[in-house]
Amino acid sequence: MTRDPAVPRILIGGTPVDRYTEHDLLEMIRDRVASGDNRALSVVSVNLDHLHHFERRGNVIGATDAPFDWVMVADGAPIAWRGGSLSKQPWPRVTGADLLPEIVSMCEREKITIGFLGGLPDVHDNLTIEFAERYPALQVAGFWAPQRAVIEDAEQSAALAREIRQTGVEVLVVGLGKPRQELWIEEFGAGTGAKVLLPFGASADFLAGAVDRAPKMLRNNGFEWLFRLWQEPRRLARRYLVQGPFALAHLKRAVMVDSEPPTTPTSTAEQAPRP
Repeated sequence: MTRDPAVPRILIGGTPVDRYTEHDLLEMIRDRVASGDNRALSVVSVNLDHLHHFERRGNVIGATDAPFDWVMVADGAPIAWRGGSLSKQPWPRVTGADLLPEIVSMCEREKITIGFLGGLPDVHDNLTIEFAERYPALQVAGFWAPQRAVIEDAEQSAALAREIRQTGVEVLVVGLGKPRQELWIEEFGAGTGAKVLLPFGASADFLAGAVDRAPKMLRNNGFEWLFRLWQEPRRLARRYLVQGPFALAHLKRAVMVDSEPPTTPTSTAEQAPRP
């Protein structure tokens, strides 16, 4: 996907973050499903946890020949604040938890088939009830709750992708936690046949009512992480209190990107050292 130079972008190390709104992304997802484009689209929410795994720990996505267009948007409040500071304009915070209900509603309206990979079976049961009540016409391809051993095994993951492909899913929500969900999409996402893959972490848990979201006042002022820490201190203490401050330091490296860099590869002659 050719980047629109009119869309502001910041670069945090090797992580590009574009200034898209929820409306922009909904249109992008709808258009990708409707198009005949063979390249899948993946929308990634960038927060401090993302920077920890993909900047500090060196995991890489978007650097292979996989047929994907990766679009990265500001999920965490610090990311949005940094984007606003550099661009001198408000930078929207787009979270998977806010975007997923809108995507589900659009899928029902546009008759787009959606599926869910990851999470617990009881969450999937709750989603089935939720969809029946709120989105009765929604076409759900299926729910998959594989064990971690399956996700971490290449042969079993490839078989899982083939199983998902047989359902004809068009939008696949992948909730395996960072960085596993993004890395799984990078390697096996094309095998699912989905036009759009959404590594949205715990967003399905929020949608199913399995986890309560922070009050809007806390979300709007950048304190959602504190509410989540209060909810799940044992699981999230290390993420927010140890990994978070180190990841925050990466924001100092953020720069504005004025235009798309040249795509013409450097020639062999230019790469070769002079004698």
